[in-house]
Amino acid sequence: MTTTASLHTQQRLAQPDSKRALNQEIFTAVAPRYDLITRLLSFARDSAWKQRLIRELPPLPEPVCLDLACGTGDIARLLAERYPRGRIIGLDLTEAMLEIARQRTAPASVEYQCLDMAQTGLADASVDIVTGGYALRNAGDLHAALAEIFRVLKPGGWAAFLDFSKPHSRLLQRLENGLLTVWGALWGWAFHRNPGIYTYIAESLARFPDRRELHLLLQARGFSIQRSSLHFFGVVERLIVRKAALMEPP
Repeated sequence: MTTTASLHTQQRLAQPDSKRALNQEIFTAVAPRYDLITRLLSFARDSAWKQRLIRELPPLPEPVCLDLACGTGDIARLLAERYPRGRIIGLDLTEAMLEIARQRTAPASVEYQCLDMAQTGLADASVDIVTGGYALRNAGDLHAALAEIFRVLKPGGWAAFLDFSKPHSRLLQRLENGLLTVWGALWGWAFHRNPGIYTYIAESLARFPDRRELHLLLQARGFSIQRSSLHFFGVVERLIVRKAALMEPP
């Protein structure tokens, strides 16, 4: 049964500006425990998935890397380790998350900015690699975010994402939604006495394209799917795509 609080959340998720504001509220509240709760929700597998995501990126000498919805900076730091001569930019909407990221030990090549992923302020074709851990699902406007990623990526540039993923089957969608709702409510109550704070995961996923639709959307936006790997029976997807390179003259 849909509760009044759940209905209010769904209404806020329906509009880009209200979704951004909701994200800021939620992630400001969970920032001090974000890393712990992410480990618990993923059965301590989140770190391994992110490490593998970064290992699968190409061995570029001095890439400019943009990490969207960077949170406490775990992927940004992995990028700095993978590309010690690169430049790493972490963007997040929530200053409370960025404060934690800045406190963590990281090379000088890592910089953090409080910006929306659909408005990065970067020049056209200036980025070699874009990453996002639980980023696209949280975009205020997914289409605008994908357009921005395509704009800032160089021709032939790479993008790698890790996020909760929705199956195409309606039956499996309902099953996944139920599991995520119960699991999120349990930890929301345990840590915040608010079961709804992590049921946001299921609610945001309900408005997100399913796996097949997301791949088609990426392809329509000019990306080619390089690799898709599933975890937890398809609940989480590790996805790597590439922007088309410029056509060489004959």
